Amino acid sequence: MNVKTQNRPHIICHMVTSLDGKVTGDFLSCPECVRASEIYYRIHRAQAADGFICGRVTMEGSFTGGYYPNLSGYTPVEERNDYIPEGLSGFFAIAFDTHGKLGWQSSRIVDPDGDPGYDGARIIEVLSEDVDGRYLRYLREKEIPYLFAGKDSIDVMLALGKLKSIIGCGRLLLEGGSVLNGAFERAGAVDELSLVVAPVIAQKDAKPLFMDADIASFTLVKEECENGNLILHYRR
Repeated sequence: MNVKTQNRPHIICHMVTSLDGKVTGDFLSCPECVRASEIYYRIHRAQAADGFICGRVTMEGSFTGGYYPNLSGYTPVEERNDYIPEGLSGFFAIAFDTHGKLGWQSSRIVDPDGDPGYDGARIIEVLSEDVDGRYLRYLREKEIPYLFAGKDSIDVMLALGKLKSIIGCGRLLLEGGSVLNGAFERAGAVDELSLVVAPVIAQKDAKPLFMDADIASFTLVKEECENGNLILHYRR
C-alpha cells in the first residue's frame, strides 16, 4: 500500500466529462450525455466502495432540491465535537458542506429515481467549525453524523483521516463537483480516475474536471468504447 494512503481511504474520482474535459453545464442534458450518464451510474453501482463524496452544490442539485430548515426553534450546540450515532454502518453519502447549508429531510438519501447506487445511503456531513450551532442540533435531531475538519474551511486530508479512523471507510468515490475535485487533486488525494467521456463539446462557461488543479500524472490502465462513449480508467 502507498504510504500516503495508509491513513486515509483510497479515492476514485468518478465523473462524466465532455470531450473538452468539462463536468458541469447545459451539455449534460444532451442525448449523448444521457447515454454517458447511464454508463456512469452502472459503473458507480459496480464499484466496491464504502460510499461517495460530493460537495454542497452537487448534493443540493441531486438530492436536497435547495431545501433548508428553519433553525429558529433549535437550541445551539456550542461544542465543536464530532457526532457519531451508535450503530453507524452501511453505504455512505458524504457531503463536504463547509458552512452547514444542506437541508436533509432524513438521515438517508432519497434518490428521485430510486437508483440503488444512491437511494438509502447513510448521510455524513463534513463541516468546518464555522457553522451555526443550531444546524448541529438539527443534524443531531435527524441522527445525521458530522465530522469537523477545519476552522473556517475543510482540510481534505484531515477529513479523509477521520473518515478512515472514525467511520472505517477504506475506499470512496469522489463525484464532484469541480471545486471539490480540485481540492482533492491539490491535496494529492486522487488515487484513480474513472471517466465516462461523452462525444460532445461543452459550452464556454462549463466547469472543468478539476478547478485550480496542480500538475499530476496518471497511467491509463483500461479503455473501452460503448455507444460512442469512452470509458477510461487511470491510476496515479
